[in-house]
Amino acid sequence: MTAILIVDDHPLFVEALKLVIQGAFPQAAVSEATSIDSARAILDKDNPFDLVLLDLSMPGTRGLDGLVELRSRHPKLPIVVVSALEDPRIIHEVMTCGAAGFISKSTRGSELGRAIQSVMDGVVVLPKGYQPPRPDAPASGVSDLTARLATLTPQQVRVLQMLRQGLLNKQIAYDLGVGETTVKAHVSEILRKLRVSSRTQAVIEASKIDFDSIIAHASRGPEPDPNR
Repeated sequence: MTAILIVDDHPLFVEALKLVIQGAFPQAAVSEATSIDSARAILDKDNPFDLVLLDLSMPGTRGLDGLVELRSRHPKLPIVVVSALEDPRIIHEVMTCGAAGFISKSTRGSELGRAIQSVMDGVVVLPKGYQPPRPDAPASGVSDLTARLATLTPQQVRVLQMLRQGLLNKQIAYDLGVGETTVKAHVSEILRKLRVSSRTQAVIEASKIDFDSIIAHASRGPEPDPNR
C-alpha cells in the first residue's frame, strides 16, 4: 500500500490534495502533519512512507529549514515541495536541497495527480517553463550555502536550529539528552562544513536561507565575469 504524508497547515488545500491522491491512488494511506515538528514525529515512527508532500511556508520554521531537516533525517525518502511560491530562484534552491520535485499549488487537480504519479515512478517533476541555471553559470552565494547546509547530519541540523534560538551548549545538551562534549563536537563540525569560524557566524549564515534573501540575491543578477 502506498503511504503518503502531507505536511501543510492549510486545511482546505490539504482536503483538496487528499481528494487528488485518492483519485490517483485509491488504496493510498494518507497522513497529515501541520508543522515540521509533527512531521518529524510521524516520520520517526516505524511506519514507512513512500512520499512526502511538503509546503515550505510552515509554522515553526523559516525558509528552507523544514526541507533541510527532513531531508537530512530521511535522505532516501522522496520529498516533493508543493508551494504557492513559484519563483525560479526558490525552485532552484529547493532542488539544491535534494527535493524530488516541485509542484505549484496553482496546478490543476488532474495535472497534480499526474505529477504525483510521475514522482512515484521516479521522475523529477518541475513546473512547466522552469529554466534551471546554466551548468557553466557561476554559483550564487546562496546556492553555495544551501549546498553546504545540505551536508549537515540530522543531529547537526538540530544543533544549528538550537544555536539560532540562542541556546547555550549546556541547554542543547539537556534538550538532546547528550553530553556537552558531544554538543561541542557537533558545533565544530557545523563550523567546518559551513566554513565559518564562530557559532555567531554560523547563525548569520544559516539565517540567509530564507525566501526574501534568495529573491533579493537573485534580483541583483549574476556576478560580473572578471575574465570579460
